[in-house]
Amino acid sequence: MRYFVLAFVLLVFVVVSIAGCRGGLSRRPPVELFADMDRQPKLRPQAVNRFFGNGLSSRLPVPGTIARGAPYQDLPLNTGREPGTTNFVTLLPVPLTSGLLARGQERYAIHCAMCHGAAGDGKGLLAKYQMVGMANFHDQRLVAMPDGEIFNTITHGKNLMGAYGATINPQDRWAIIAYLRALQRAHLATVDDVPEPARAGLNK
Repeated sequence: MRYFVLAFVLLVFVVVSIAGCRGGLSRRPPVELFADMDRQPKLRPQAVNRFFGNGLSSRLPVPGTIARGAPYQDLPLNTGREPGTTNFVTLLPVPLTSGLLARGQERYAIHCAMCHGAAGDGKGLLAKYQMVGMANFHDQRLVAMPDGEIFNTITHGKNLMGAYGATINPQDRWAIIAYLRALQRAHLATVDDVPEPARAGLNK
């Protein structure tokens, strides 16, 4: 028993002596038992490499892929902002076509009408259950709002409205905005906005 206690005390002393050392400065490189991939084989940019047919180590991106930080993230189509600024784009960055409006009407009916109403007046289905706060798109503030800011609201949400960036792809968001502008135009238009030949039919 005496030898066991002596051996135990000696072992504790050795462990404390090694593990309890605070260390010090040294110019010699540290001893590494496991390199943890600190140094691994790699190819330097623009270096010669005979493995590839063109002899270069740098490779072009795989078709269909987008690198993190690529210009994709700074396009008005995807951000709703002018490139390199925080300013919202004023108008749609996509061509306005009948197909875009039809797609926007379909997506609006699925994602927006329940709160904002089929006419965009904020009197959707949820308003019947005393839920308030739905935006009326015919308010002057929203009529004058840049298209990019509406895109940003759809993407990231605002106030009680949740974010739809993960649910609605960018092209459909612009389609919804195009249809929303059509609703505003239909609601706020005057007789002067109607072509002269079609005005006679308004009184029928």
